[in-house]
Amino acid sequence: MVDLTSRMATELIRMFKARETTPSEVLEACIARISALNPLVNAITATDFARARIAAEAATARYAAGALVGPLDGIPIGVKDLQDTAGLLTTYGARHLRGNVPGADSPWIARLRRAGAIVVAKTNVPEMGAGGNTRNPVWGATGNPFDPNLTAGGSSGGSAAALALDLLPLCTGSDTGGSLRLPAAFCGVIGFRPTANLVANGARTLGWSNLSVLGPMARSMDDLALFLRASLGPDPDDPLSLAVDASSFDAGPLPPLGALRVGHSEDFGGLAIAPEVRAAFRDRIASLAPLVASCEAVDLALGEMDSCFDTGRAEAFVAVFEGEMEVDEDQLSPAVAANLEMARGMTLQMRARAHLEQTRLLRRYNALMRDFDIILTPTAPVAPFAWSEPAVMEIDGVAQDNYYRWLALTYRATLLNCPALTLPTGKARGGMPFGLQMLGKPARDADLIAAGRAIEHHWSDDPLRCRPLPDPDALRPGTPALTSIVTHPPIFSDAPVAGPTLNVV
Repeated sequence: MVDLTSRMATELIRMFKARETTPSEVLEACIARISALNPLVNAITATDFARARIAAEAATARYAAGALVGPLDGIPIGVKDLQDTAGLLTTYGARHLRGNVPGADSPWIARLRRAGAIVVAKTNVPEMGAGGNTRNPVWGATGNPFDPNLTAGGSSGGSAAALALDLLPLCTGSDTGGSLRLPAAFCGVIGFRPTANLVANGARTLGWSNLSVLGPMARSMDDLALFLRASLGPDPDDPLSLAVDASSFDAGPLPPLGALRVGHSEDFGGLAIAPEVRAAFRDRIASLAPLVASCEAVDLALGEMDSCFDTGRAEAFVAVFEGEMEVDEDQLSPAVAANLEMARGMTLQMRARAHLEQTRLLRRYNALMRDFDIILTPTAPVAPFAWSEPAVMEIDGVAQDNYYRWLALTYRATLLNCPALTLPTGKARGGMPFGLQMLGKPARDADLIAAGRAIEHHWSDDPLRCRPLPDPDALRPGTPALTSIVTHPPIFSDAPVAGPTLNVV
């Protein structure tokens, strides 16, 4: 029997058109794999199998009639549990939303459905998306597909783990300080943070802020490009969004590596990095350097990046909890409540200073990028750690001053409003996945994706640097395993949710 769940989305589309399989057959294979493997990692939360089957039958009929509705027709997807899905439980991992069933899709999910995507399930997140470790008081923790007792990262940890285990071919993500890139690196998949105007976000709380973006997650660069093409288009409710020519992301001939001008920084301006991460990064740079036009170390100490991000992130917390959402703060985890309290201490002067500094950072980065096409850094400063640890508070002997400071490799890139991509490149010492962070020029997302395709292709036959694959047969249930999966329609009582009780990040 053909193994359908390991096939890339682009290959599935080809197979649908050639009548080699159908969307219904692929969906059933995904449902069976979710049922078998999800209890080991807890990547999938609420499911919508009944409606997905109806949608798959309709897609199967369209392929038979040659009347497709869009580029993702018949492809099953997972949706991050921070994004509303009509009629399907959307909890944000928060107690006060544990029974929330939206009446409408968020704009991006509606766009994906119009492109033919079939929403199968929601994927797990940290409470309110806060932090780099996916665990919450509603669903519990998500384990890493290479070792369920380690973290899958966050906040798109459920999406990354689901992709790595071939539970679904595509999953949605979102990113403020690294929420697409970090879990992709920890789980051995691809996460793409686009320039802020590329994937419209008509549900963005702060419409004029470029810190938070939506973005695709996939298992191959060609799948990522397919997913991105289906996500493009302006939204009048997103003032940053623009009309973009989708054909610029078509998978054409691979660009030659020999033309790339590569910069690299293993610590993004002096950050603490674990020795095994430095060693893996140096290996990748040494392997790539002889193949490209130039490969030079760069200094990414561009300014006051950490305090700038602190202020912008705090502003977002105030906007959500005092502008958008009425909530009893006693229901929030200590970490989320602490973020909100910190945010309330920010002043207008601090916000103005951060805005000015972010503008300077962008201009310094643009000046630096005149000499480079891409810049490479590690994605994460450490290897995946125990999911039971709330966060990384020390790196190579250096104390971190708050629970998200260890994410600085990714959130510093956020401030530059450049496209940023995590590409899986084998494993680090210790046997866990290692992801390269690739930074491009602002608004040159297609160029970055083309470079990613070229590097991925070059290392595809290299057993040390190609995308690592977890071994499902070697997995044993980890402590984050969920006792049950909520199905559509969800039914809740006032009793606590079954599963582990956690002090979340």
